[in-house]
Parts: sequence; C-alpha cells; structure tokens
Amino acid sequence: MRNTLLLTFMLFSSVTLKAQKYSPERTFKFNLQECLEYAYENQDSLKNAKLDIEKANYAVKETIGRGLPQLSASADFQDFLKIPTTLLPGEFFDEPGTFKPVKFGVKYQSSAGVSISQLLFSGSYIVALKGAKTYKELSVRSFNRTKIATNVAVSKAYYQVLVSNEQLRLLNANVTQLGQQVKETTELNKQGFAEKIDLDRIRVLYNNLLTTRENTERLLVLSNQLLKFQIGMTVTDSLQVKDKIVDVVFDSNTSIEVDTTAYRNRIEYGLLETQRKLNDLNLQNLKSEYLPSLSAFGSSSYQYQANRFGDLFDNKYPNTVVGLQLNIPIFNGFQRKYRVKQAQVELQKLDNTLNNVRNGILLQQEQARITYQNGVKSLKNQQANMELAREVLRVSKIKYQEGVGSSIEVTQAQTELEQSENNYIQALYDALISKVDLENAYGRIH
Repeated sequence: MRNTLLLTFMLFSSVTLKAQKYSPERTFKFNLQECLEYAYENQDSLKNAKLDIEKANYAVKETIGRGLPQLSASADFQDFLKIPTTLLPGEFFDEPGTFKPVKFGVKYQSSAGVSISQLLFSGSYIVALKGAKTYKELSVRSFNRTKIATNVAVSKAYYQVLVSNEQLRLLNANVTQLGQQVKETTELNKQGFAEKIDLDRIRVLYNNLLTTRENTERLLVLSNQLLKFQIGMTVTDSLQVKDKIVDVVFDSNTSIEVDTTAYRNRIEYGLLETQRKLNDLNLQNLKSEYLPSLSAFGSSSYQYQANRFGDLFDNKYPNTVVGLQLNIPIFNGFQRKYRVKQAQVELQKLDNTLNNVRNGILLQQEQARITYQNGVKSLKNQQANMELAREVLRVSKIKYQEGVGSSIEVTQAQTELEQSENNYIQALYDALISKVDLENAYGRIH
C-alpha cells in the first residue's frame, strides 16, 4: 500500500502544491455510497460516457433521416461573355459542301428549381436501422463499464483512506504509551533504578515511531487527494470520510461456490455480445448489397433567358419531371462475395473470443474467491498476532518494573508489536482490496 501511494505521489504532487496556495472552498463528509454518488455526477470519464450515449441518439436519428424525403433547392445565373458557336451544314443555307457558323443561345441565362427524392426500398437501409439501435445499446453498455470501473476505483481509494486512518490510530496509541514509558524510564534512571542504555533504547524506538507517524500523516493526505481525484472533486475542496474500519463487514463464507453463469452479469461479456450483434448486422448489410434498390424522384424548375439583363426575368420556361430509379447489382468482380466471406470470418473470431472471455471470467471468479478467503483468514491471524504482541509487551513491562525482566525484552516486545501492527495494516488493506475485486469478478458492482 505504501508503494502504491508513493507512486501516486508523482501524479498529484504538482496539483497539490498549487492547491496549497488556496484555502479550501467547500467541506464534505462522505461515506462510501455518497462518494460513489458524487463520482457518478462529477467524474469526467462518466460525463464523456454520457455524451457518447447522447451522440449515439443523434446517430440513430441521422440513420432514420436517410429514409425520409430528401428535398433540395438550386439556383444559378450565367453570363455568356462569348455565346457558343455551332457549325451547321451548308445544305441548310443552299450552300452544300460548306459549314456555316451559327450562335445558339442568349447572353444571359438563369434557372431556379426544387427537387425531391424518396427511398422506397433498400436492404442496406433496413439493416442500418437495426445497426443504429445496436450502436446505441453499445454506448449504454460502455457507459455502464465506465461506471463500474469508477465504482471499483473509488471503493479502493476510499478503503485506502480508512486503512491509513486505522494505521494512524494505532500509531497514536503507540506514541502515547511509549511516551509514557520514556517518562517512567527517565525517572527510574534519575533514581538509579534504570541504566542510561535502557533509556536510550526506548528513546530510539520513540523517535522512530514519531517519524513513522509523520510519514503516515503525509501519506494519509495523499490518500485523501487520490480519493478526491477518483470522485472528480476539486483538490482545493476538503473531504472527510464518515466510516471507520469497524464498519466494514468481512464474510469469509462469501461466494464459496463458483457461479458458472455469473459471466452474464459482467459488463465485459455484455459488450462483446453487443459487438457480435454489430458484426452480424454488418454481415447482413453486405448480403443486402445483392438486392436491388428503388427510389422515386421529382424536380421542378424555371428557366430564364434574355440578351439584355433587364429582360432576363420577364419570361420563364417551366420544366417538371417525375420518375423512378431502380438499381440492380449484377456483377462487380466478386467483390461483394469476398466482403461477405471476410465478415463471416470476423464473426467466427468473435465467437471464439466470447468463449475465451467466458472461461477467463470463470477463472477470475475462482481466483478472486480464493484471494478473498485467504485475505480474510490472514487478517484474522494478524489481528490475533497483534493482540498477542500487545499482551507480550504488557507482561514485559511489568516484569521489567518488578526487576525480573530486562529492558531488552521490553524493546524487543515493542518492536514486535510495531511489526505485528504493520502486518495487520497490510493484511487489512489486502482484504479490503480483495473484497472489491470479488464483487467485481461476480458482476455484483453496477
């Protein structure tokens, strides 16, 4: 845990230094659920995931728009600086064997009109409608994946703060009792009942303990900053946690049996299933290219022509047309055929990936279950060892005070207590992390 915090320090050091220049803007006191709710509203990654859903909704509407009437308008103006010349056979002018240059057209021309088209049938459009809805489903699942990842990260950061608080509590208790022991040994030394070397040994332990407490206090600040980062809170705000370690419940009998159907609850598997739907729709779309497409169209326009600009719009010549357009694919060098083959291969690959992920999730569940059970068992053992070390220290102090024990026994007992407390803190952190991993492995985090 300490190594994790030290590595994280490089990420937050510059932000923290800047934040120290300002006083806290707001103060919050959250439990784990409140931290999660705050993260769901303020975490930037979740905000982007929500925007992806909004984008998918627009994509669906865009696809639907392809099947709606397409209306457009156009207008143009032309000034022929040189009117085009055409050569006509001389027979028209009783001069056979020659060609006469004749200018056709007028200097100014203009037109304005509207056109409309309507898709009547297209296999690819029908498939595209299904694909748009599946794409929206994929964005929703991606949002849920981001939400779950946020839940896991926030939970681990929150538990890290709880562990640091518990470690600081134990250190404060040790500092208090060891400080009292320094005072008592100092008095005994003044009265000649304790040697100076005994006092020096205890002072060394006391000074080391003070240094450890100072380091832990700084790491606690960093743990708090990490938690604020994970929930999307400004580093200048103040955050306190409501819970304590005693509020966390460990159940060593949780998920004794492996749930062979739990993979269906995992968002990773759901995402692959949605991706398979998209791949299948892509295959259908490629096959639909063999089908003809039919559309209707119509246009209406006016033509304006004159040799003088002022007379251009005096006369208009209407033009209206309606019709149907049928496109029938016949042969394109087997390109469609091999695109379909490629899509089929991709679908087979995804089926293999789904099977592999399913087996991997089952393995992950087993690993998480065993790791959690081992973590809880180790935590209970380390807690018992810590209580035994505390009792050994108490007895060693009594024996030393009564003159039947040595100061070395006391210092050794104190060192063993500190080591057992460190082991307890590490076991506590491991058990909490394995608890989160277990819930995630079984798809219980939503």
